[in-house]
Amino acid sequence: MKARHLVSSAVAAIVAGSGSVMAEDLTLCWASWDPANALIELSKDFEEQSGHSMSFEFVPWPNFADRMLNELNSGGKLCDLMIGDSQWIGGGAENGHYIKLNDFFEAEGITMDDFIPATVTGYSEWPKGTPNYWALPAFGDVVGWTYRKDWFAKPELQAAFKEAYGRDLAVPTTLAELKDIAEFFQGREVDGTKVYGAAIYTERGSEGITMGVTNALYNYGFEYTNPDKPYDLEGYVNSDAAVEGLEFYKALYDCCTPPGSSNWYMSENIDAYKSGQVAMQMNFAFIWPGVNADANVGGDKSGYFANPKGPGGQFAQLGGQGISVVAYSDKQDAALEYIKWFAQPEIQSTWWELGGYSALKAVVEDPGFATSQPYAQTFLDSMAIVKDFWAEPVYAELLLAMQDRVHDYVIAGNGTAKEALDGLVEDWTEVFEDEGKM
Repeated sequence: MKARHLVSSAVAAIVAGSGSVMAEDLTLCWASWDPANALIELSKDFEEQSGHSMSFEFVPWPNFADRMLNELNSGGKLCDLMIGDSQWIGGGAENGHYIKLNDFFEAEGITMDDFIPATVTGYSEWPKGTPNYWALPAFGDVVGWTYRKDWFAKPELQAAFKEAYGRDLAVPTTLAELKDIAEFFQGREVDGTKVYGAAIYTERGSEGITMGVTNALYNYGFEYTNPDKPYDLEGYVNSDAAVEGLEFYKALYDCCTPPGSSNWYMSENIDAYKSGQVAMQMNFAFIWPGVNADANVGGDKSGYFANPKGPGGQFAQLGGQGISVVAYSDKQDAALEYIKWFAQPEIQSTWWELGGYSALKAVVEDPGFATSQPYAQTFLDSMAIVKDFWAEPVYAELLLAMQDRVHDYVIAGNGTAKEALDGLVEDWTEVFEDEGKM
């Protein structure tokens, strides 16, 4: 109740200072998942205090990009506010889909210095590395790992693992250790049930396997481009280290995943984990509140860890989104009022309490944050090591090329890792040449 009161008071203060906006029916567009339900609950206070009403258009993740990018590209007026994926920011800016927020932020005293730097770069900036803002960081997210803490603690499994690997069965600190653990559990009987090592991302149709394989590629040394020469791909995308990273991901898939997991993404991994099929699962951090509350695997039965390091460093694939005002909306003033409300520290704190992942420093740097949930420290650790996929306006073409190349090698077993990455360099070079960037 205290948090609810704080939210209401904050909105009342905002509305009192900007009473010129007429009551509107705003539509917010986002993906259909648990955080969206939390946002509906959070937004009730905005409706109550502002006089605006909120409608929501939520689309399942496999269809989200196609549905919403088609809406933007057609200049549609369905969405007043868009919580678009991080990779959309370049297209949103260059194609005129989102309004630029710099003047609004300055007028309202909103500063990007108040948000986690990686989320500002990932969700708000275009061009990257410049103070040009097209969104407010809305939902921090990152790929991490969930594991069966109760299985790891079983004395008989501890003894068997130590005999086999010469160390304790514990949270892995390296990708090599993670693979050892996955191999150890693969096909083993636990509590009378045959289990498997790990559920990892393998989905081909949208973005799944790319969001998974990058967690190995980054940590072996893959780079999207020459840091000193943009769009110079040769020797970076397909470096020897990157080839080793792709080979690792295939080896992990081949040795240690459940049968029939050749096209899995977020929901399939969640189902496999909650049903007791796997010892570990790769997934975005958004799932952790649901895992913690689950009757079968929640509480002390589960633990969480950041993506382990590899020979080339420790990184994790950034997820998450920023919230933007759609340029085609006829209700931009009211939509901006929503963003101003959402940016308030009190609202961001309640957002975290409801299951949303705030990117506001005042929330995540609060002394009590790290112990506020069992997964809070892992979220902080993970957000400190993020990298992201291309955010170019042509990101969809870049993504589809990578989906095809890595799935064909990792899952279908065609060709070599070197051939897959060489082919990806060819694909991406063609895209950037068509765009006049090479």
